[in-house]
Amino acid sequence: MYYYITKIVITTLLIVLISEITKRSSLVGALLAAVPLVSILAMTWMYIDTNTSNTAVEFSNKIVWLIAPSMTLFIMFPILIKKGIHFYPSMAISVASTIIAYYLMILILEKFGIKM
Repeated sequence: MYYYITKIVITTLLIVLISEITKRSSLVGALLAAVPLVSILAMTWMYIDTNTSNTAVEFSNKIVWLIAPSMTLFIMFPILIKKGIHFYPSMAISVASTIIAYYLMILILEKFGIKM
């Protein structure tokens, strides 16, 4: 139980820290957010949990294929905001579009025999 609480606390603190840094410098915050901290943490927790790097490697390989569709959010969101759509609808549309992009990427990969 203490292990799970430790994981939650460390992960939460990193997210809050990045959020607070972003208030002071959007560039530094963006740089920290661009570093795949969540993926690094997830792979670290996987390794600690299983004592093998195999699951982390498989996880990492799958992330590579999902990087391109994740750009949908970062492209659509500012475009929608600049078009005058309010924050929450812009975020919702961007997230929904990103989910659709993920789904399409998975379908395309499966057509080429790459199992996700």
